[in-house]
Amino acid sequence: MRLHWHRRDLRLADNRGLAAADGPSVPVFVLDDDVLAHASPPRVAFLLDALASLRGAYRERGSDLVVARGDPRELLPALAETCGADLVTWSADYSGLARERDAAVRRALDDAGVDRRAVHDAVHHEPGAITTNDGDPYKVFTYFSRKWHDREKAPPADPPASDDLADPADLPADAPATGAPPAECDPLPTLADLGFDEPEATVPPASTVAARELLSKFCADDIYRYDDRRDYPADDCTSRLSPHLKYGTIGIREVYEATEDAKAGAATDDERESVFEFQDQLAWREFYTQVLWDRPDAVTANFKSYENPIAWREDPEGLQAWKDGRTGYPIVDAGMRQLRAEAYMHNRVRMIVASFLTKDLLIDWREGYDWFRRKLVDHDTANDNGGWQWAASTGTDAQPYFRVFNPMTQGERYDPDAEYIKRYVPELEGVPADTIHSWDDLDPGAREMHAPDYPAPIVDHGERREQAIAMFEAARGDG
Repeated sequence: MRLHWHRRDLRLADNRGLAAADGPSVPVFVLDDDVLAHASPPRVAFLLDALASLRGAYRERGSDLVVARGDPRELLPALAETCGADLVTWSADYSGLARERDAAVRRALDDAGVDRRAVHDAVHHEPGAITTNDGDPYKVFTYFSRKWHDREKAPPADPPASDDLADPADLPADAPATGAPPAECDPLPTLADLGFDEPEATVPPASTVAARELLSKFCADDIYRYDDRRDYPADDCTSRLSPHLKYGTIGIREVYEATEDAKAGAATDDERESVFEFQDQLAWREFYTQVLWDRPDAVTANFKSYENPIAWREDPEGLQAWKDGRTGYPIVDAGMRQLRAEAYMHNRVRMIVASFLTKDLLIDWREGYDWFRRKLVDHDTANDNGGWQWAASTGTDAQPYFRVFNPMTQGERYDPDAEYIKRYVPELEGVPADTIHSWDDLDPGAREMHAPDYPAPIVDHGERREQAIAMFEAARGDG
């Protein structure tokens, strides 16, 4: 008998940790208060939905998911003893907090005389597998991605057979879970039970079925337009798989295999290149995972060192206007309102709003990262941290400090008809696109005539661009 400790692998298929050992398995998920302290309503809502789906999948196979709340250092050894399990498996996690937790669980299991095995599952190539010729971690994505694409990818792991899952009646009634044996498990806790409010956003469904539907739809059509249209938020030519990859409701090998099938079915070289560009986004995900593995301090510290501290501004009013989508820069406000409404934001717009916070408002990237952590359903420590530090010119392979996104130009280029903007900023619904894209140049009377309820720009982009460059040059010690 063994336990499989689910964490960010909330599925049966393509789960290398679940497939790591023979013999009957008792699946368990621990609601760890230390982890929940860093969570948010959208993510916990998605998590609970994913757990309900996973529990249903186990029940279809005559098993069940044991859900416990507490400290895994105490619960897992106790549950192993109750079940007579001599092995605990789990899929590796790579953030600093996760590694500290897992090390503590390993020590607790060692003290209890229970074997344990962590399996690389969330990425194709675990941190440290792709390095420079000198064995150092890559700091430039282009070089990392070349090797990532060249490396052979493992196929999806098979789901467990029913015979490999423990009979619910085999788990005694005094197991430290949410009540009784798996066959009689209590309902999952609610958001309120866990101390969370209902999210203000509409959270997407979380299940392997939902993830596969997204993947199938994407690979049948949009993946062939991805290279040309991914930056245009009105098209939404993206997979929307990010929360599913975050929580593992679908496996990375299954996703990659589907993209390879799409590449094989491409009709033109351009379509094949488009599939490759999407696969490159999967490589970015693993690049940032490696960065965080090598530099766990980068969650709160600048990855890139400057000679002097960066003189970020304290601007509570500006920060609040940014959070509320009331900056007077239409593409920025549309993105921030999409975030509130959907717990999601289009990737191009994520870059625009991050650049605006750090280069126009001159506010510390950590403020933006924290807001995204609280609002995004797909928040991933490595990806979000990497993206924020890229935009702030403090990260690895980051945007150079002197390249500052012009939010008006970005809006005009990537949302020329203002379709995306109007979708999320209804005050501008009847305003011509040309007027929206010149909002910063309009006089107060023209703004009042076109959209009296929409604000004027809260800063002058040209002035702030010069201030941002000067701020970074001072940090560099130039002059």
